[in-house]
Amino acid sequence: MTVTPLPLLAVAAYSGTGKTTLLQQLIPLLDQAGLRVGIIKHTHHKMDVDTPGKDSYTLRKAGARQTMVASAARWALMTENVPAQMPSLAWLANQMDPSLLDVILVEGFKHGPVSKIALYRSATGQDWRTLLDRHVIAIASDVPLECALPQLNINQPAEIARFIMTWLGRS
Repeated sequence: MTVTPLPLLAVAAYSGTGKTTLLQQLIPLLDQAGLRVGIIKHTHHKMDVDTPGKDSYTLRKAGARQTMVASAARWALMTENVPAQMPSLAWLANQMDPSLLDVILVEGFKHGPVSKIALYRSATGQDWRTLLDRHVIAIASDVPLECALPQLNINQPAEIARFIMTWLGRS
């Protein structure tokens, strides 16, 4: 299991299932319940979070290993992975500030050693059983499944938020 100072809970699913959409719905529900949520999103794509032509982009491209952009509203730290390799989920989670958060929700890392809710939509045509591993604590689906795990309705974010609050011991 991934060890961090904060609870980690991943949502794992096939592409096109609606992981990001569900998280967009869950975050305000959890926030309203008094939970401070952080997010780690895994992407397989090369990504840039700053804009070409901006000073931060220019300085990062000049070779800075870390670039911080700060304003009164927010700050962001970009770190180049040299050599280019994916950091572990535990390392990423430990970069988050535990004084600002109660839980970190993780999008992706479906094969990682982290507690997770598997998401399944029958329209994907995939076999839902391939989402399951020993770290899956529940499955959210649009159809009933023959499974011993707690089953949640993927189309009812409030139900999933209540499950998360209970899992965290906050119900």
